[in-house]
Amino acid sequence: MFSRTDPEGSIAAAAQRCSNWGRWGADDVRGTMNFLTPGKRRQAAALIRRGASFSLSQAFDANGPQKGWRRRTNPVHTMLDTGTDAAAGVQGFPHGIGGADDVIAMPLQCSTQWDGLGHIFDHGYAWNGRRAADVVTSLGDAKTGIETVADVIAGRGVLLDFGDLPDGFAIREEHLASRAADLGVAIGRGDIVLVRTGQLARARRDGWGDYAGGPAPGLSFETADWLHRTEIAAIATDTWGFEVRPNEFDDAFQPLHQVAIPHIGLFIGEMWDLDALALDCASDGVYEFWLTAAPLPITGAVGSPVNPIAVK
Repeated sequence: MFSRTDPEGSIAAAAQRCSNWGRWGADDVRGTMNFLTPGKRRQAAALIRRGASFSLSQAFDANGPQKGWRRRTNPVHTMLDTGTDAAAGVQGFPHGIGGADDVIAMPLQCSTQWDGLGHIFDHGYAWNGRRAADVVTSLGDAKTGIETVADVIAGRGVLLDFGDLPDGFAIREEHLASRAADLGVAIGRGDIVLVRTGQLARARRDGWGDYAGGPAPGLSFETADWLHRTEIAAIATDTWGFEVRPNEFDDAFQPLHQVAIPHIGLFIGEMWDLDALALDCASDGVYEFWLTAAPLPITGAVGSPVNPIAVK
């Protein structure tokens, strides 16, 4: 379905086949989140049976995977007021009350996060055919800022656990279909699909290494058609970049992003911690659950940290 030596032609063809431009009107800012309707959300709520909950977030601290690429650093957490200050009586409060405050500085995509629709462009165009220069400026994303979906990312989650895939393994459509069948789940409109490759578990065991930006298992470029056809609301993985790395063309950088975000309007989650959830799903054989994963409503942001919660 694509030529390794022709990324330009392959990306253009996939973009044309998979385009959702205009599907929800010229002013749309939510893309595939339009598939996650109130009705879908009501159905998903019925999946809560035991009340067991799982955070799918990595830690936000200085021990994260980032190495400074494109100025992406790990979070820097600083205390503004401490118990030491209170004990020393220097906070200036009356009747013995004291307190602590803190601040964090970090790129919005340094740990578990969503890619927003203003994150990736194709030849100068953003989601829904808008000119990138008219969408994202130094003031932020004026059209599709992450705050536009802060109230809707909650619904049916589905886990496809692939165990421990080797770096560079391309997950193709047939792999997704067969794994869903093996796990007894159907994937369709409005779902939030979670793909566990096992790479994060390896990084925890062996050290971060090149987890951030290096070789990784991930979705094949050819899954663009599957991502479009299934009408899922979002997809997230336990890897840095969602798609297989090295990418499948001789010279390319994140070509599946270039189709999925600006053309399909798909929300992509990266660096999600799916290990504890996977263990529970393997134990009870249930790979569907209620999932809430609201981004921080940071006005104009093109991505956001998130602490997704799966409830079974």
